[in-house]
Amino acid sequence: MEENKIPQHVAIILDGNGRWAKKRFLPRNMGHAQGAKVVEQICEDAHNLGIKYLTVYAFSTENWKRPEDEVKALMKLLDKYLKNCLERSKKNNMRVRVIGDISQLSEKLQKQILELEEKSAGCTGLTFTVALNYGGRDELIRAMKKMTNDVKSGKLNSDDISEEIFSNYLDTKDIPDPDLMIRTSGEQRISNYLLWQLAYTEFYFTDVLWPDFNKKELEKAIAYYAGRDRRYGSVK
Repeated sequence: MEENKIPQHVAIILDGNGRWAKKRFLPRNMGHAQGAKVVEQICEDAHNLGIKYLTVYAFSTENWKRPEDEVKALMKLLDKYLKNCLERSKKNNMRVRVIGDISQLSEKLQKQILELEEKSAGCTGLTFTVALNYGGRDELIRAMKKMTNDVKSGKLNSDDISEEIFSNYLDTKDIPDPDLMIRTSGEQRISNYLLWQLAYTEFYFTDVLWPDFNKKELEKAIAYYAGRDRRYGSVK
């Protein structure tokens, strides 16, 4: 595929872990564990295909509403995943970032996240971003609060506020907006994910459950993207 047809930034909503487990008469947690393994492989596949940025929706602000046992299991899985991610980052020259309000996570997880971001900051391969305790509306509100405080303190003139200025207050301030957003499992909504950043993104929905997603499915999504005519509101 032509290099200019490869999306620079791909965002993914990892959906279908629970349904994958249910189909196999397994606990939901087994689906999440398998889903985490798929994330590891897709990071490598994305890099090998020429994708520069990969952002995944791992845990939303709404996911706290799930059963307590499932949330605890997810946090335990996250703890293990962050430890493994540090090793993979070194091995694959992969920079790892986390977006979302991590202050709601345990102190242990917060320390792991900060260590991972710090130790991988100099990596020049794939930039892998994980959305944890993330919600698009929550991100916008946090950004507006920070911007309002800067206006009040005189650091920012309200007349100077622009899309570019506002973007610098978002969690994704150093990351280009996604070119392609993939959602697995057949659902066709964005579920409070990257509300600002997805303004001109191409959407690709697949019935494949996330634990069954692989390089071939990623290539299908990229092929779909390559066939799109991106005009950004203009006429060609």
